Amino acid sequence: MSVKDIESACSGYCHFCGKTHYLEQDRAKEYCLELMKTLEKQGRIDFDLPDQKADPRLSLDYIKGEAGGQMFGVLECLDENSRPVILKAFSGQYNGVWIVEGWVPPLLDVEKFDELVNNVDKQIKNLGKRIDGSDGFERQKLREERKKLSQGLMKEIHALYRVRNFRSELKSLPDFFEKGIPTGAGDCCAPKLLNAAAEQKLTPKSLAEIYWGGTNRSCSRMQGTFYTACAEKCQPILGFMLCGIRQQ
Repeated sequence: MSVKDIESACSGYCHFCGKTHYLEQDRAKEYCLELMKTLEKQGRIDFDLPDQKADPRLSLDYIKGEAGGQMFGVLECLDENSRPVILKAFSGQYNGVWIVEGWVPPLLDVEKFDELVNNVDKQIKNLGKRIDGSDGFERQKLREERKKLSQGLMKEIHALYRVRNFRSELKSLPDFFEKGIPTGAGDCCAPKLLNAAAEQKLTPKSLAEIYWGGTNRSCSRMQGTFYTACAEKCQPILGFMLCGIRQQ
C-alpha cells in the first residue's frame, strides 16, 4: 500500500508492537452510503425498532437542526465462518443518547458514567451556589475547589474507557496520551466500531466514516464527505486497536 493510500485509511502507529496498522475504506464506503439512504428514508436512527417504539430524540431532525451534522461510520467484517457482518456507529452521543438499538455501544460503561457524572454534578452545582454567595479569598478558594473537582471527574471518566485490540489485550484511555487526553477521545466512530468487532471476535475488512446532516459552522466538516480518523483523538489509540487483525 502506498503512503497516499495509508493516509486515506483508518490507521495508527502501535507503540506496543512498533508497527503501523491500517484499514482501507474500500467497500465500507458503499455500505456507508447505503446506511445514509436508509436514514433519510426512515427519518430516524433507531430504524431497527418498530414505529411505536421510536424515540423522538433519535429523529434525523436533530442533526439537520441544532446539531448541524454528525459523523457516522460503517465497519465491514467477517465472522469466524467468513460470513459478512456490517457494524454501524455514530460519534459520541446522539442527542444525549449513548446506546441505540442496532448501533455499536461506546467504549465505556454508560451506567457507571451516569452515576459518576450525576454525583459530581451535584457537588459542582452546590459549589456554584456557594461561590455566588461569597467574595474575596473565600470565592477564589471555592473556585479552585470546583476546578479540581471538574478535573478529577474527567480523569475518572477517562478511566472508564476500555480499549480492546485483536490480540485480546485491554487498556484504558490514559495509556495512550502522555500530554493530556483530547476532548472526545475514544468517542469517534472508528474506535467504537473496532472495539465492538474485537469484542465479537470479528475480522475487520474495511472502515469508512461520513459526515451527515449538514455542514458545520466552521466548514471543517462538510455534508456527505468521507473523512479519515482524526490525528489528535483517534490515531494514538487506533494503532493498538488494529493490532492483531488476522488476514482472510
